[in-house]
Amino acid sequence: MSVILTGFADEISPDPHAQLATLAAESISHLELRSAWSVNVADFTAEHLSAFRAALDQAGVRVSAIGSPIGKIAIGAPFGPELDRMRRVADVAGELGTSIVRVFSFFIPAGQPPEQYRGEVIDRMGALAGIAGERGLILAHENEKEIYGDVPARCADLITAVGSPALRATFDPANFVQCGIRPFSEAYGLLRSHLVYLQVKDALAATGGVVPAGQGDGQLPETLAALRDSGFAGFMSLEPHLAQAGRFGGFSGPAEFHRAAQALKFLLNELGVSWR
Repeated sequence: MSVILTGFADEISPDPHAQLATLAAESISHLELRSAWSVNVADFTAEHLSAFRAALDQAGVRVSAIGSPIGKIAIGAPFGPELDRMRRVADVAGELGTSIVRVFSFFIPAGQPPEQYRGEVIDRMGALAGIAGERGLILAHENEKEIYGDVPARCADLITAVGSPALRATFDPANFVQCGIRPFSEAYGLLRSHLVYLQVKDALAATGGVVPAGQGDGQLPETLAALRDSGFAGFMSLEPHLAQAGRFGGFSGPAEFHRAAQALKFLLNELGVSWR
């Protein structure tokens, strides 16, 4: 088994050239694009896209996925603008040569049962998947605190209910830990058949604090071993959040990104998993 390492390069620096220098030092040849110059990918202009693509070409780095904010809005927010954002993100994905776009399944009002919003969530995710399917893209739904798909059963339910090959799953162990879920014991089995991507971050169950892979309660060794045994050969994306973690992103800096990368490489080497 061989996997491809990638990562949220804006965790390193807002500056694409600093991002690419750190990736080169880690021998990582892909990145997941969430932002550059502190501009979210959904807000990229033609000039941003042209400059970013030129920097990638010069460095010989490719894009593994678009780390989009699609669906990271309240379920009650108007949906038309989100469809427009989805189309813009799809344009960026096409220009940068990736078929994977990370998405979310809408924030549920605090204190209200998520099941109350199931129909609306599934309709919205189906509409997003329709756009993705037309563009030859795959939406990788990320489990995120306080959205509909924050726990394994609802993640699996929405993917099954939408029933589109354009809607699959990415797997974030730290986010599951922060929702009181044991990622491998309680989530992996439900989601493996839908899984196309892995977000790599770990967390402590007692505090919710984010730590490097293998140093928390995210059951990374068990999950990585199971992925190895199942023949997974896709992307593993570093999203360290070691200096700052928030609802809409995180930051690590070059040194902490290096620490996160070393922790993941250590686990992979221990498990006999080659990476590139």
